[in-house]
Amino acid sequence: METVTRVMECEIKPERIYAKLVNAVLIPQWAPVFAESVEPVGGSTYRVTKGGDTFLLEVVTHEADFAVEYLRELPGGKRGGAYVRAMPGGQGGCVLSMRVPVGPNATAAQVETVLEQELQALVRLV
Repeated sequence: METVTRVMECEIKPERIYAKLVNAVLIPQWAPVFAESVEPVGGSTYRVTKGGDTFLLEVVTHEADFAVEYLRELPGGKRGGAYVRAMPGGQGGCVLSMRVPVGPNATAAQVETVLEQELQALVRLV
């Protein structure tokens, strides 16, 4: 499956970005194209609603790396999703990296644009 990765530098400490990433109910605030609402189901599982559809999302955290995976069932019975990491950068900031699969109804260019918007929205949220 084709994926798209975008990287952005910011002056926010990676710990602060990570704190927002692990709080899955905040996803609609920085990734509204992906989710209109996110509700906890139990443990690391959440129910996501978008455009009248609902699906389950597993949030896998990697605290030592300030990284989070958002995994869901994909077409063809595969499991995948977004991987977001806040890597320590120079001068106390961080480098944000986000990788997502390109869906069957999108182009890589469209996904690139959305990723850039989501990274900017995530930084504004912090």
